[in-house]
Amino acid sequence: WLGALRFDNLALRSLPVDASEEGGPRTVSGACFARVRPSPLQNPRLVAMSLPALALLGLEAPAADPAEAEAEAALFFSGNRVLAGAEPAAHCYCGHQFGSFAGQLGDGAAMYLGEVLGPRGERWEIQLKGAGITPFSRQADGRKVLRSSIREFLCSEAMFHLGIPTTRAGTCVTSDSKVVRDIFYDGNPKNERCTVVLRIASTFIRFGSFEIFKPPDEYTGRKGPSVNRNDIRIQMLDYVISTFYPEIQEAYSDNTIQRNAAFFKEITKRTARLVAEWQCVGFCHGVLNTDNMSIVGLTIDYGPFGFMDRYDPEHVCNGSDNTGRYAYNKQPEICKWNLGKLAEALVPELPLEISQLILEEEYDAEFEKHYLQKMRKKLGLIQLELEEDSKLVSELLETMHLTAGDFTNIFYLLSSFSVDIDPSKFDDLLEELTSQCASVEELKIAFKPQMDPRQLSMMLMLAQSNPQLFALIGTKANINKELERIEQLSKLQQLTADDLLSRNKRHWKEWLEKYGVRLQKEIESVGNADAWNTERVKVMNSNNPKYILRNYIAQNAIEAAENGDFSEVRNVLKLLEHPFQEADGFQEVKEDEEEEGATATAAVCSQETRSKQPYCSKPPLWASELCVT
Repeated sequence: WLGALRFDNLALRSLPVDASEEGGPRTVSGACFARVRPSPLQNPRLVAMSLPALALLGLEAPAADPAEAEAEAALFFSGNRVLAGAEPAAHCYCGHQFGSFAGQLGDGAAMYLGEVLGPRGERWEIQLKGAGITPFSRQADGRKVLRSSIREFLCSEAMFHLGIPTTRAGTCVTSDSKVVRDIFYDGNPKNERCTVVLRIASTFIRFGSFEIFKPPDEYTGRKGPSVNRNDIRIQMLDYVISTFYPEIQEAYSDNTIQRNAAFFKEITKRTARLVAEWQCVGFCHGVLNTDNMSIVGLTIDYGPFGFMDRYDPEHVCNGSDNTGRYAYNKQPEICKWNLGKLAEALVPELPLEISQLILEEEYDAEFEKHYLQKMRKKLGLIQLELEEDSKLVSELLETMHLTAGDFTNIFYLLSSFSVDIDPSKFDDLLEELTSQCASVEELKIAFKPQMDPRQLSMMLMLAQSNPQLFALIGTKANINKELERIEQLSKLQQLTADDLLSRNKRHWKEWLEKYGVRLQKEIESVGNADAWNTERVKVMNSNNPKYILRNYIAQNAIEAAENGDFSEVRNVLKLLEHPFQEADGFQEVKEDEEEEGATATAAVCSQETRSKQPYCSKPPLWASELCVT
């Protein structure tokens, strides 16, 4: 089955490859790749495969013997056997991690296998993630485990089917080989199954790939492994632009500075559009370091990501992001900051005064334009583009925040609203909208204080008496957030469920009245109101997903897989391939049986009895205990 793959490994022919055969972690100087060998696993077996992703490589669904094809996929996509034409290598890159330059990073657990030519001649780089030690593994073992691999596999495909630029995932293969992982870094390690994901993209080169030339950083003292090798920077720019931006190469073939400026402008605009897409589906990446930013504008490296459930602009999906650097509302500015670091990495081939001007002129404007275009589609504003639309969107999000509404489900429900809605249907819609808002019990969990009262008291005293020491061990924002939690929880103690419902209905009624006024302006500008409304609902339903990869959905699939049942992973994959449609053949009803909670994906903080939820449901209470790090 896999014999049909046609390799043509252009990257290894175009960029310098380290000559050393030395194994184990080391500094790799003067090269973009180092040759490696995948480490075999015990008894590899297929968890799931994405046929739409594999079709990119020219692989069709095996007609004759699916079981044989699964065994073949498990053998080759675990790294136990290397495909003919593959040339395993690990890519060298650096990165700014949480704002600080970290020096050499590189593919510590991923291995480039080569580039496969697709059916229409397009080129796809394929990678194994979790296939063993590389020169960039540092103190780690080059392995990934079942929980994180299932999350990456499912989310890569979910994002594609949502229409968001992303790397793809072809297969997920687990094994009987085990590694020890301390999920919360709290001294409670456990054995987990080694698992490998086949990743697919036009390229996995990232912003950090250009940071290997960085001289010693003024704050961390770390430097890139290829300082003063501008010849390699030129090679990389030539390769990236001619291969992935051929129209730019053609237009500016006789002026390198103009060519590089056009390339930087294009990646700036792609990145701005990408983040706008994330914001419009409530996706949080979790670790937006420069080494996790694609040079072609894809979502890349799925780690502690999360789709936002209850709308909270300050939502942090990564349990180890203590300062909230990569919170939902900070993603646009962080990606702009990362582009600034890419600009620095391109000097002298693109002077900083040129790239900084491009960044200031292009990024915010492109982000705001794309974000508002997408939000208009989500609200069915298909006829007119009015200045007031931005305010309407802001007021919607403010209403969501005030009512603690579920981001995905509120948007999905709005297509039920119309200007001439029947009063009884309007009341039904209000009931549905408020049912997607957090209950008093859910809010109490959300605003539960996270610090011991004595710790908080000590920090407040320290902030007054020794601000310098306080700055080293805490942040004012964290303390303010904790004080806000305490205040909110105190208010919630006095709030009844009826009071909350009444308040939420009032907020939603006020916003829907404004929405109705805006829709009326649409109607007045069209000839056929019925045709307009049909098209409006169609546009809304193709831009507001019913299904996203919520953490609790991933967790149920992970727990089943850890017990040897891969059917839920495969079910969820099929569901996520059609995020905008009602699911056919899926159990969308609550089951009576209750099952015991286990450890989360990224990890459950406590065990609790729970019942199964519909896939489109806002999260159950037990999901608040899920913590992804």
